[in-house]
Amino acid sequence: MQHTEVTTEQAPKFYGYFRSSSSYRCRIAFNLKGVQYDFTPVHLKNGAQKEAAFATLNPQELLPVLVTPTGAVLRQSLAILEWLEETHPEVPLLPVEREQRALVRGFAQAIACEIHPLQNLRVLQHLRGPLGCDDTQVTQWLHRWIGDGLAACEALLNEAGTDTRFCFGDTPGLADICLVPQVFSAERFGVDITGLHRVREVCNSCNDLEAFAAAHPAQQPDYEP
Repeated sequence: MQHTEVTTEQAPKFYGYFRSSSSYRCRIAFNLKGVQYDFTPVHLKNGAQKEAAFATLNPQELLPVLVTPTGAVLRQSLAILEWLEETHPEVPLLPVEREQRALVRGFAQAIACEIHPLQNLRVLQHLRGPLGCDDTQVTQWLHRWIGDGLAACEALLNEAGTDTRFCFGDTPGLADICLVPQVFSAERFGVDITGLHRVREVCNSCNDLEAFAAAHPAQQPDYEP
């Protein structure tokens, strides 16, 4: 594991980008748990993730990255969220019961591992560049994979029950943290989710909370219209 020289008195250092869904997840979790962090923006569309300084920090050239107070360099949003859960357990993101925890993790991975990678900037750039796809074809790609993915999430939520305010209970957790940024991306790419009633209901409940509202891309210091 890579380490940098960081004292234990320092806040974690968070590298993100306002529009990055995976960075958005982490911002929500930081807010829910009341954890302060030092933010460094990495402008994905300008290619800052490919510059030597950041590529050394994360050879994947992806966001987010978190440098912990002890100097550990953490990559991948779900790993960062697990670290937050273990180091700041006061506002839990996972249920107590073991099987329910696995259900929540599975839902989160359905988004983070199955939907989100197919809308990633580097994938879209490859579609437009080497593969020669035009805007219409890229839009079809996005609508297919995001639409199908969120439809599956709707089914999973309905299977879990519709009598809770959030995905898997009456308090927000890991599943909600992953769902809200993915719905933001769906809206940004013009994906029709009007028929996904449970997904939209949960997102509305989440966005009524300050922790989610403050994490919205438009509220970030590196925001660009």
